[in-house]
Amino acid sequence: MSDPANVPLPVVVLISGRGSNLQAIINCVHEGSLPVEIRAVISNRPEAAGLRLAGAAGIHTEVIDHKEYSDRAAFDRALQRCIDRHAPRLVILAGFMRILTPAFVEHYRGRMLNIHPSLLPDFPGLDTHRRVLEAGVAEHGASVHFVTADTDGGPVIAQARVPVEPGDTPESLAARVLEQEHRLYPLAILWYALGRIREDAGGCALFDGTPLSAPVDMAGIEELPC
Repeated sequence: MSDPANVPLPVVVLISGRGSNLQAIINCVHEGSLPVEIRAVISNRPEAAGLRLAGAAGIHTEVIDHKEYSDRAAFDRALQRCIDRHAPRLVILAGFMRILTPAFVEHYRGRMLNIHPSLLPDFPGLDTHRRVLEAGVAEHGASVHFVTADTDGGPVIAQARVPVEPGDTPESLAARVLEQEHRLYPLAILWYALGRIREDAGGCALFDGTPLSAPVDMAGIEELPC
């Protein structure tokens, strides 16, 4: 059997916007600390700034515009065909702002990751930073999880935490969380590439073969990919 550390993991990245998490992943790949091959970056929005980031890095890009499809299922079928042409072993959602159909999610079950700007299961969905401030909680952060049909409800692998500070606005809080996302997501992808994390048949996240009773806290990790 080949050493997974020496065989880049083929991945496809899905984006909808600026692509800051995509850029963090690209940076780690270029530094040689993340053993993945980004075979394509696909967006549902032709104007997504992340497409330019991918192009500048020499990565193949494609657009599957959701506005050109009559319903969500038709879009997902077209997106699935596009992804599968690149034969990825992992699909990475990096700011991909579409709710995916159960059939699509099942096709990639156990090999699709997402990053969400909250400490799941708290604050799933949109506008998390404003909602956190309105709730008056002391801590916020980001979570990487396997994707299931439940929006932001798949098994959580790892989290990064930031304190909510006096005077925080949604914008200031979002900036601090995003900085941690850029460190957290490459770490989780590295673990997947090395075979350290997987989702079992029962929908549980395993780390080094052991079910996670709680997400790994990034604060306890001494070495990060980049």
